[in-house]
Amino acid sequence: MTILQASIRVTNELKSIYEEGEASAISDWIIEYLTGIKRTDRSFHREKSLSHEQEARLEEITQRLMTHEPIQYVLNEAWFCGLKFYVDKNVLIPRPETEELVEWVIANCKFPVDKLSILDIGSGSGCIPIALKRKLRKAEVQSCDVSPAALDVAKENAAALGVDVHFFLLDFLNAGQRNTLPSFDIIISNPPYVPEKDKAQMQHNVLNFEPHTALFVPDNDALIFYKAIAEFGKTHLRENGTIYMEIHEGAGETVSGLFISNGYRVELKKDMQGKERMIRAFH
Repeated sequence: MTILQASIRVTNELKSIYEEGEASAISDWIIEYLTGIKRTDRSFHREKSLSHEQEARLEEITQRLMTHEPIQYVLNEAWFCGLKFYVDKNVLIPRPETEELVEWVIANCKFPVDKLSILDIGSGSGCIPIALKRKLRKAEVQSCDVSPAALDVAKENAAALGVDVHFFLLDFLNAGQRNTLPSFDIIISNPPYVPEKDKAQMQHNVLNFEPHTALFVPDNDALIFYKAIAEFGKTHLRENGTIYMEIHEGAGETVSGLFISNGYRVELKKDMQGKERMIRAFH
């Protein structure tokens, strides 16, 4: 099977569960993963044959994708802020709107970087704190998560990408645990915020594969993490400090109201799709 034949075959199979453009993009990703040849160079190698091992791996990958398993988990890789991260089913797949959150922090960073202290709440793959540390090299960056397995992934990514981030195990919803932490200039989080009732509307590739503890919150307390962050910030946000958070689409008004009622000023920001997906809070 040639590279061209493999690309056409995978694209055609994936079109049964993905839109054509997405199927084509996934196919390109797979071919580059298997052969190391970028899409821009592939026209020169389209008649090159895959090895038996590559064909077998292609078949395995395709079969897994046809169950709606995300390509990032199949290949154990995802891109975020121009960096390649290892991901597995213990962590969420990094998303473009979270990149926008990181870019917002960097654009508004006015502190002397060598004195900057940052806390990320909910490490996951480590994409947020690692991307921040790569941009703000002299800042002290810490990140906590309730999942030991997620922390293992985050630490592996930090080592692979050559950054020094302090990852540690902590249940942020436990007031006793979070109150042992010091104060920070920047607190950032992409916390769980999807109400349980929304499960029925979610795509199979998210619902069946991504970790539910990192996605869902109780219907009767959907702002549980934002409440904890607002309370924490009252005593652990330094003078002129800022809290940055990703929010559920359509939750801008309720999250803003929560922080305003706790004495903060707030600013909402829309993502590239024009949806209010980010908020920052400050005293």
